[in-house]
Amino acid sequence: MKKTNFCRWTFLCIMTMSLFVSTLSAQEKEGVAYRQLPVKVYRDKMKAGWIGQIVGVCWGAPTEFRWRDAIIPEKDVPQWTPDMINNAFGQDDLYVEMTFLRSMEEYGLDVSIRQAGIDFANSEYPLWCANDAGRKNLRMGIAPPDSSHPHFTKCPNDIDYQIEADFSGLISPGMPNNAVQLGEKFGRLMNYSDGMYAGQFMGAMYSEAFFEKDIIKIIEAGLKAIPEKCQYAEMVRDLLKWFDENPEDWQATWQLCQKKYREDPEYQQCSNGGIDVKINGAYVLLGLLYGKGDLDQTILISMRAGQDSDCNPSSSAGVLFTTLGFSALPDRYSAELNETKVFDHTDYHFPALIDVCERLTRQSLERIGGFVKTDNNGDEVFFIPVIEPTPSKLVFSWDPEPIADLKYSEEELKQIKFREYSLAESVSQRFPGWSISDCGPDMNPGILKEYRGQENVLMTHPLNKTTACVLSCDTKIAQDKSTLRLVVSHFVTDPKSDWELIVKVDDKEIHKQLVDQKSVDAKGWVTIDVPLKDYVDKNVNIKLLNQPNSWSYEAAYWSNIEFVP
Repeated sequence: MKKTNFCRWTFLCIMTMSLFVSTLSAQEKEGVAYRQLPVKVYRDKMKAGWIGQIVGVCWGAPTEFRWRDAIIPEKDVPQWTPDMINNAFGQDDLYVEMTFLRSMEEYGLDVSIRQAGIDFANSEYPLWCANDAGRKNLRMGIAPPDSSHPHFTKCPNDIDYQIEADFSGLISPGMPNNAVQLGEKFGRLMNYSDGMYAGQFMGAMYSEAFFEKDIIKIIEAGLKAIPEKCQYAEMVRDLLKWFDENPEDWQATWQLCQKKYREDPEYQQCSNGGIDVKINGAYVLLGLLYGKGDLDQTILISMRAGQDSDCNPSSSAGVLFTTLGFSALPDRYSAELNETKVFDHTDYHFPALIDVCERLTRQSLERIGGFVKTDNNGDEVFFIPVIEPTPSKLVFSWDPEPIADLKYSEEELKQIKFREYSLAESVSQRFPGWSISDCGPDMNPGILKEYRGQENVLMTHPLNKTTACVLSCDTKIAQDKSTLRLVVSHFVTDPKSDWELIVKVDDKEIHKQLVDQKSVDAKGWVTIDVPLKDYVDKNVNIKLLNQPNSWSYEAAYWSNIEFVP
């Protein structure tokens, strides 16, 4: 070879190598480890994660909160049939988290927490517990993260964000920090401390489930994403320890959960009874650990543990199904899914849901320095940098940080379609002339948009076990309106719920009645006419007492309060 040709060849080699190194450095950073996940595999596993959620919630729905502090007997467990999957479209366990996906789809992955709060405030579906309390705060102009602060809600450690956090892991394969950050944004709309950590833990488990099938390793990955000293993390460590000590008897471990996380007052601080996130999170882990990879058993154990027995198997099945992928699932779980039907209160049918998750995942990947390459077969592959999770700051709901005193501006308030007002203002607007006192915060009292087929229903709750909530009115009884008509109901979810209605005129009791499942009609309401003829043409004070009875869901529901002939 001539010298000139050799030099030219050497120069071209050097230039080619330089270009290669330049291209490599623009994508793969030196010293950074990457996980590779083919996009086809990602979609297959993410799709399975959604199917797991759907199957779990639909299978467990008939049992929800029917067994509290008790294991569901095998004879009372419903049988799975493939057609049950289409009961998913009206499940709040699913469509609420799709609200968060929609916010990111519309405003980008970095949508502000204030805008996320506005979008959540504008949701039109019925809500309960922490979700309801957080949304009411947002509608009153309390901006996040104050909307979930224990100063403004009695439900900071409820299960709500744990139920809804699946999306955060399904758009974060191998990106646990993304799940943590999404928890700080969407979880803080309604939950605080353990209530939010629980969702971050779930999201991080999903994140790991794209790469790992060993359930214990997946749980350990979830633990890394939450503060080590929070009670939720303590519960997770307990479940791993109890499983290691007794890997064959899940009911024995259930008893240990009951003794510590239900009966010990230390772990009931800021607890809302069976809605508490720690005990329900324990039941998710019972299914994952003792199910030992069996799809049915994982769901059934999480279900049979009781309490929120549709949400818990939804979470455990979602994580386990993700490890396998849609293509590996038995047909009985998805063959009859209606892929054209839209989930209630959303714009998503199932294929659209899968597509929006992939788009958001690509944004997440780019934001953390990952990239997409095409392999030799022409298929795309995610290159995901390995970044250890950084947990949120440790706080406790019973010893919270000071409120930030954050309010929505007048311009922001104009974007909120449904405004909430104080309970006193709500009562006076709904029932002019009436005022309220001694209303306890349990079960989030206020005006419900709809309840048992009636609109704008006032829900009240006694202050405590001995103090009634009181609605009062000073009025003159007219001859042509000498009957007080009340249309009332009780808490529908629990057949044992009841309360005592007491009517007083000038502090004299003139009517007393138990409002329970036996007293209401087929639609769940009872109409009570209280005669006031003895008080015609007199100025009187009328009190309606929501009197506590057995202290089992003592909420009263008022559809109508009026004076009639």
